Amino acid sequence: MAGRFSLEGKVALITGGASGIGAATARAFVEQGARVVIGDLNEAAGEALATELGEGAVFTRLDVTSGANASAAVALARERFGRLDSLVNCAGIGFVGNVEETPEAEWAKLFAVNVTGTFLTCAVAVPVMLAQEPRGGTIINIGSVAGLVAVSRRFAYGATKGAVVALSKSIAVDYAGTGVRCNCICPGTIYSPFVESYLDRFHKETKEQTIAELHARQPVGRMGRPDEVADLAAYLASDAAEFITGAALTIDGGLTAR
Repeated sequence: MAGRFSLEGKVALITGGASGIGAATARAFVEQGARVVIGDLNEAAGEALATELGEGAVFTRLDVTSGANASAAVALARERFGRLDSLVNCAGIGFVGNVEETPEAEWAKLFAVNVTGTFLTCAVAVPVMLAQEPRGGTIINIGSVAGLVAVSRRFAYGATKGAVVALSKSIAVDYAGTGVRCNCICPGTIYSPFVESYLDRFHKETKEQTIAELHARQPVGRMGRPDEVADLAAYLASDAAEFITGAALTIDGGLTAR
């Protein structure tokens, strides 16, 4: 018998699925019985993960800023596995800087990936979820505590994640009662390739000190792990969470509780 939080028989598209939170989510979903489409720009990592996960996973190259790419990824889920039950938007990029330190090009790039990318995948997933039988599905967008509270020198990043929170709530309200649910997970600092990349880019000379500061920023005294976020995503995708929609759920070691 399937467990209470089982994803047996469900199909998911996971953007940014080749590393970090996305890869952990792909693993968690497959472990719970789902079949997954891993969408990412990193073809080598994505193909390797799909091979690791076996017949329940397939990789597709996905640029979330392209509507055509988003449509193709959703179509692949239907063609390969028959339907689309969950969309998990993990694809995202970051930037460290205040308003004076943020070039216009970086602002535009962050909004293209973090906000427009989320919009485009949601826009193609919702009609599929409404048209299939049984009807419905779940959208899980990865936001950030930076979209809920001010985080020092995360000006552009926080703006994009605030937009993702608002976008998620709007979808939830617009489609309440249709079988389509939408929630936003807002992690604190999760030690992942995403964090490693901005440490290398913005804190190369003080990396070890910055890592220690990032651990200490959470009241529990450490950064989170990708699998901890993935487990929350798996719960939200399960039928056990059918009363949860329009929520911005923090998973941040107490950071926003101060």
